[in-house]
Amino acid sequence: QVQLVESGGGSVQAGGSLRLSCAASGRTFSRYAMGWFRQAPGKEREFVAAISWRGTSTSYADSVKGRFTISRDNAKITVYLQMNSLKPEDTAVYYCAAVRSYGPVIVVVTPNSYDYWGQGTQITVSS
Repeated sequence: QVQLVESGGGSVQAGGSLRLSCAASGRTFSRYAMGWFRQAPGKEREFVAAISWRGTSTSYADSVKGRFTISRDNAKITVYLQMNSLKPEDTAVYYCAAVRSYGPVIVVVTPNSYDYWGQGTQITVSS
């Protein structure tokens, strides 16, 4: 069982930066692939970024590529999402997710593949 708790959300002006953290419980966190997703009002949950359990492979949605960076610290059992050059269209509730991975370099980008989810944290970007 893995429990996930996001933090770092808030309000920022366009062009600003925020860093989200996702603290996980569980002894085998280092064997879990992790991802960040977001859901804006009236829209479906969408993929943002993912990282393999070893941390050597990452994947990003085209809409955030070059602006967001996902990373993990397995010693601190935490995953991060550094968000720079934020835009109003980045406004959403952001969720982290975990899935027991089959390999150290596998990234998982589909939400239905994830087994565990955090409660979400709100990001609001004003123009």
